[in-house]
Amino acid sequence: MAGVRRAPGPGAVAAPVKARVGDLTHEGHGIARVDGKVVFVDGALPGEEVLLRVTRHRGRFDEGEVVEVLDPSPDRVAPRCPHFGVCGGCTLQHLAPAAQVRFKQERLIQGLTHIGSVEPGEVLPPLTGPVWGYRRKARLSVRYLRGQGRLLLGFRERRSQRLVELTRCEVLAAPIPGLLDPLRGALGALAAPHTVPQVEVGVGDEDAAVVIRHLQPLAAGDLEVLRSLGQETGLQVLAQPGGPDSVRPVWPADPRPLAYRLPEWGLALRFQPTDFTQVNAGINAAMVRLALDLLGAGPGDRVLDLFCGLGNFSLPLARVSGRVVGVEGDPTLVARARENAARNGLENVEFHTADLTRPLAGQPWLTPPPDALLLDPPRSGALEVIQGLGPQLPARIVYVSCNPETLARDAGELVRQHGYRLARAGVMDMFPHTAHVESIALFER
Repeated sequence: MAGVRRAPGPGAVAAPVKARVGDLTHEGHGIARVDGKVVFVDGALPGEEVLLRVTRHRGRFDEGEVVEVLDPSPDRVAPRCPHFGVCGGCTLQHLAPAAQVRFKQERLIQGLTHIGSVEPGEVLPPLTGPVWGYRRKARLSVRYLRGQGRLLLGFRERRSQRLVELTRCEVLAAPIPGLLDPLRGALGALAAPHTVPQVEVGVGDEDAAVVIRHLQPLAAGDLEVLRSLGQETGLQVLAQPGGPDSVRPVWPADPRPLAYRLPEWGLALRFQPTDFTQVNAGINAAMVRLALDLLGAGPGDRVLDLFCGLGNFSLPLARVSGRVVGVEGDPTLVARARENAARNGLENVEFHTADLTRPLAGQPWLTPPPDALLLDPPRSGALEVIQGLGPQLPARIVYVSCNPETLARDAGELVRQHGYRLARAGVMDMFPHTAHVESIALFER
């Protein structure tokens, strides 16, 4: 693919220069040097010689973009999406999927080594799955161009608030890609389309839904437009005038809840389109299986599942453990978890609402101490929980992470302050074509 050219960006400030790319940043940008200064280069891969243009000067580094690939990497592939390079939704489509996974595994191990000063006893084989059509949840931005009478629907551009109008999206799960045009048409037909800032899509195993966020009340004619959208496409259509609690159905009047199944444990978990759920169904099922295998909980064990969400790990754990206690900061998700437990006939699991960034002393769910612990924190990590549990930490911990930097920090805390060893760690490719790293680690003492 030598000779591949990219159009110069609007912020170009210098003539193109030749450079060799050494590595990738955590965000997936190539790292080169021009006149001794580091340049982070959009669209460049390790080992490539490129013609680049510096687009922005900063203190310790510059930013740039590829004008021409002179000597391409063997891992370079043609991006599948016509919006690649502009849309901020995917940053690694030009890198072969297997190489993407290697990059993520290397980032995980480097973080553990450099930040946490720990190394896993075993690097787990990566969990991989389909790399296209996997994304079941997404927020799409909306912008109405009054002067043109045209509505844009899509994702933000890289490093910009401007909107990329999607003609198609290769990572969204069916049936959403085929419904972008009807959705765009319906939003443009509303009486005040400029008051719709975003829509949220969610796909279950059998149904798909779209939640339309609107900043002023919908007119009677608007409701008819949205009902027609649902009838013609099969989409569940909901309206959201305020916070998550304000979501109301438009069509059908009483929609069937979205749900995904975990057949290995005979479970079906219901969720609302605005609920947090894992976006990649195949990887999620494999992740749950791996987490339970690593934790090794049995019928006599009391398991604590912190940051439990709507019960994604708690309910499968209840199938194999004596008692499971799930704790989550979002009361809406706690209510959903309780409903899911009841619907699946599970009586050996309980759920509590608690702010896990606050001191934990006196919490009733800490008694008796757990035999095993599962952590699935947000990007900020679980340091407060680890420090708060202290002597109540069990011998075995499985930590599911969406941020390798905070996982590494917390791994260092567990190893140096609490006597654990990092037995196993590996990545799970939850978000193909992005630099996002989902990982899992087992700690033992």
